This record gives sequence, structure tokens and C-alpha cells, in this order.
Amino acid sequence: MGSSLIFLAALLAIGIWWLSRQGLMSKPWLEQGVVAEAPFPRDFTSSAARMGLGVFLAVVGSLFALLISAYAIRMQVSDWRDVPLPKVLWLNTGMLILSSAALQSAWNAARKAEEDALMVGLFAAGVAALAFLSGQLLAWRQLTADGYFLTSNAANAFFYMLTGIHGLHLLGGLVALSRTIALAWRGAQPERVRLSVGLCATYWHFLLIVWFILLSVLTAWVGIALDICRQLLT
Repeated sequence: MGSSLIFLAALLAIGIWWLSRQGLMSKPWLEQGVVAEAPFPRDFTSSAARMGLGVFLAVVGSLFALLISAYAIRMQVSDWRDVPLPKVLWLNTGMLILSSAALQSAWNAARKAEEDALMVGLFAAGVAALAFLSGQLLAWRQLTADGYFLTSNAANAFFYMLTGIHGLHLLGGLVALSRTIALAWRGAQPERVRLSVGLCATYWHFLLIVWFILLSVLTAWVGIALDICRQLLT
């Protein structure tokens, strides 16, 4: 349960920071000024898209928090057998970091209207994300080849479920990223491209944080850290 509380607290802090940065807590209907000078429809659409993504991330974060809670409870049963993590997971982690960094670079390029750098960043992010998903499938194949099947042990089932759900969310993000690449390729309006790239970058950063947390749970880093904290407090 301790790991899930840490996860929820981290998500809450990130969510509050992100909302404050995006200006979603402002009240534009109370602001004064000349209506003709305020691009309300465009700003409203941008804020609505960011708010929608924020709500979606909150739901996804709650889902993973519940799964991690179930993981923490189930692993206390005597029949639990830890799954040896394939080494390819560390390479996959590097690919996801590169993908997130590439999208951040694309976002910076979109803000500066640097079209070439934008396309390079978007394509690099997509390739690295596909490499991550391919590496996840390879990790599954290695585990099944070693006899760690889905139904063999509860730990096996949780590993496949956690990594699989994370992979599905990244796959859905690739669909959105492909549409963003198509927008940039067709030379869409800079404001629309910046919004799409920004939303994709935020989603990728979120999935990277979730992956770090999942990796720490699967490698028992969280449990070790909590045990150390308990010993220090006692």
C-alpha cells in the first residue's frame, strides 16, 4: 500500500504543477478587456484540449495506482515468486527516455517555428517508441521461453498485465503522434501543430514517469526504500 500512496502523491503533485503551468485554473470569463483583441475561441479550444488530457491522465494514473495496490497486497501471499526481469528492459527504458526527450525537442522546435527540427524530433520520438514496444515484446518472449507463463504464477500475471497495459497506452499515443506528424507534414497552422505536439509531449512524459514507477515496483526498489525508511524512523 505504501508504494501506491507514493504513486498517487507523485501524480497529484505533477498534476497540480502541470495545471498551473498550463493556466487551466484561470477564469477567462471574469477577465476584462476588448473582445475583439481576445482570441477566445482558439484559447478556449487549447484549454479544453489540455483539460481533457489532464482528466484522462488522472484516470490512467488512478488505474495504475489500483493495479500497484493489488500488486503490493498479492505479493504478501506465500505462493508469490518474483519474476526475473529480462535485461532488455533496461534498453527499453533508454528508448522510452529518448522518445520523451525527442518529443520535448520537437515541442521546443514547434514553439520556435523550426520546421526541420520539428519533423526530426517527431520522427525520432516515433521510432524510439516503436523500439520500446518491440523490446517489450522481446522481453515477453524471453520470459515465456524460460517457462514464466502468464498462468504459472501470480507474479507472472502481474508482470504481463502491468507492462501490457502500459504498452497499450503508449500504442494509443503513437496513433495520436502519427496524426501530429501528418499535421506537421501537411504544413498545418503553427498554433495547431504546437498544441498537438505539446499534448503528445505531456502524454509521453507521463508514461515515462509511470514506467519508472512500474520498474521500481517490479524490481522491489520501492519496498527496499520503505524498509530503510521504517528502520531509520524506528
